[in-house]
Amino acid sequence: MKKKNNSYPWQFASVGGSVRVKISSGEDIAHLGELDRKMWTVLSCPVKNLEFDEKTLKHIDGDGDGKIRVDEVIKTAQWLTRVEKNPDLLLKEQDSLSLADFNTEDPDGARLQASARQILGNLGLEKDSIALEDTADNVKIFAGTRFNGDGIITAASTDDEALKALIGQIAEAQGAATDRSGEPGVTADAIEAFYAACADFKAWKDAGTPEVFPFGDKTADALASVEAVKEKIADFFVRCHLIHFDPATAAPLDVKADVIGAIEGNLADAAGQIALQPLAKPSADAVLPLDAVNPAWKAAVEAMAALVLKKGAKTLSEAQWNEVLAKFAPYCAWMGAKAGAQVEPLGLEAVEAILKADKKAALLDLVAQDKALEAEALSIEEVDKLLRLHRNFYRFLNNYVVLADFYDPARKAVFQAGRLFIDQRSTDLCIKVDGPSPEISSLSGMYILYCACTSEKLGKSFNIAAVLTDGDVDGLRAGKNAVFYDREGNDYTAKVTAIVENPISIRQAFWSPYKKVARMINDRIDKKAAEKNEKSMAGLTDATNNAADGKAPAAPFDIARFAGISAAFGMAVGLIGAALSGVVVALKGLALWKLLLIVAAIMLLISGPSMFIAWRKLRKRDLGPVLNANGWAINAASLVNVKFGKTLTSLAVYPKLSAVDPEARKKRNAKRFWTCLCCVVIAAVVALWLTNVLSRVSPKLSSPLPCYKEVPAEEPAPEAEAAPLEEPAEAEAVAEAESAE
Repeated sequence: MKKKNNSYPWQFASVGGSVRVKISSGEDIAHLGELDRKMWTVLSCPVKNLEFDEKTLKHIDGDGDGKIRVDEVIKTAQWLTRVEKNPDLLLKEQDSLSLADFNTEDPDGARLQASARQILGNLGLEKDSIALEDTADNVKIFAGTRFNGDGIITAASTDDEALKALIGQIAEAQGAATDRSGEPGVTADAIEAFYAACADFKAWKDAGTPEVFPFGDKTADALASVEAVKEKIADFFVRCHLIHFDPATAAPLDVKADVIGAIEGNLADAAGQIALQPLAKPSADAVLPLDAVNPAWKAAVEAMAALVLKKGAKTLSEAQWNEVLAKFAPYCAWMGAKAGAQVEPLGLEAVEAILKADKKAALLDLVAQDKALEAEALSIEEVDKLLRLHRNFYRFLNNYVVLADFYDPARKAVFQAGRLFIDQRSTDLCIKVDGPSPEISSLSGMYILYCACTSEKLGKSFNIAAVLTDGDVDGLRAGKNAVFYDREGNDYTAKVTAIVENPISIRQAFWSPYKKVARMINDRIDKKAAEKNEKSMAGLTDATNNAADGKAPAAPFDIARFAGISAAFGMAVGLIGAALSGVVVALKGLALWKLLLIVAAIMLLISGPSMFIAWRKLRKRDLGPVLNANGWAINAASLVNVKFGKTLTSLAVYPKLSAVDPEARKKRNAKRFWTCLCCVVIAAVVALWLTNVLSRVSPKLSSPLPCYKEVPAEEPAPEAEAAPLEEPAEAEAVAEAESAE
């Protein structure tokens, strides 16, 4: 079927219950921009959760927002059909392209052909076509190349040994950048930052005059020792000032003897608790006795005194301590202004040598030479883009413009994530989702299981929506475990988290009312049995407690009550028997085919509404709402009818066995017996009702039922007694006379 739309003769076909455009040639792909957007099956699809080459999807997603829209598909189609000489090759889905098939009349096509030749040359290959495997590994393509256009230089970018060593030093100080060749290298920014750090570090070092180091080379160690006891010494002098202010505070501010006495065990293990006590015994004169300090602080105080106090000093006043702290002020200010710390590991001499050699310009020149090849290198990467689209774009269109792969038994759609095995069946319609969306998915008319899938071996977890299109649903429930296999064959533990209930088949709908009634009866029986059991146990418990407490026993067995119950039970059985006998009398004399017709009519009356609803929903099962709930924008109906649905769900098929387990046979026969009995009872009750109705409307159709009281016929009047039967000849004569009159 052909139809003109914007002057291009599109071809159309019926796919999935809707008329869709056919993509059957390279010209069709080239003219996608002319196709009315109302005729596209999909208007937008997500990049994630698809069984498709991720790099290809990123190439199509031009703005990188994670959604592929119609404009991006059209732009990709136009570029692809422009740089290739024969767009019909796209339909073959090959992963290689002949150099002669590049459209050299187009500037981009000519550039890509040159890049393809360069790739083959870098790889040392002599052939007239390029394959996807040739472009898949950038490291392999650019291995050993001096310049590759990424603005990163490596040791391979120069033959100068001094420059090679300098590149290594910069990479270590500033952090290495990975070149396209896979080797560590440096950028222009890293070179500039390195030389700036070297200059700052040298200037900072030059500012470190002798006045900055009050204790010479030991200044850093001396400052560290002072910082170790600084807070504790300040605490000591504050205690002394409080005692000078009020002598009554001396005892509370001194060492707590009761606290020390409360420490149990080895005091050497309680150094932390002892260290919390004052540094020394405080006094009003505010002098720290260096030889009588807290044992927990003794080593730290002695180390400080050895580095910053006069040799042999026995005490330390607050004024002396402040003088010590003041000596470190220039050093602390100098250390606070430290710059170029990233090059400090090189040492001052190495930094001065680097600044003196001044190879900065030579390094930046190498970067400039590399950047000059940026366009050519990017073109090499674009060859990989071309080959991926050459192989995958037609398949993408069959899942976007047409949705044809979903209806092709030999292929799978990009949204079909794998296969779920559950309850003696498997389904191939499994879609990766962010989470359950029962409200939207219920509009599809499909029976959907939302499952959480996890694999400890692979360290992966995700959610799927699995659509069941065949089989029974009696054993399905939230929390049920299953197994999911992805398209690569990896297995995952699947757990049902939510269910969207809809009919699966007409057969299931036929038995649905009976199963509901059976479940209701079973639940009522279980409930009554549980109540009786609870009541009996309560009575037994009360009797036991009464006997143990010496109380009067419960009321004796009431024979009259038991007789009443028995009579009621007998009456109920009698009524049921009378009803069944009435059914037998009502149906007596009916032909077998009439009886079967009545039973069929009754079953149709019971199951008919359910089957009709199921038939309507099965005709309208639509995949669109399921996909819409998970990020797609579906623009056309995607129906899943009964016949097609059976191809998506596979049921277990067992061979017929000659020998069957006797126990299994008994259970199966018992199940069949009770099922048939329930059906017969239901049919009999309905038949009884129908027969009684018919007997009232037309007494000639059937005899009155025993359960209805017969009304005696009126006594005939004396004059209305029946006359003797006339002879046949006389009767005929009378009839002729009456007709003549």
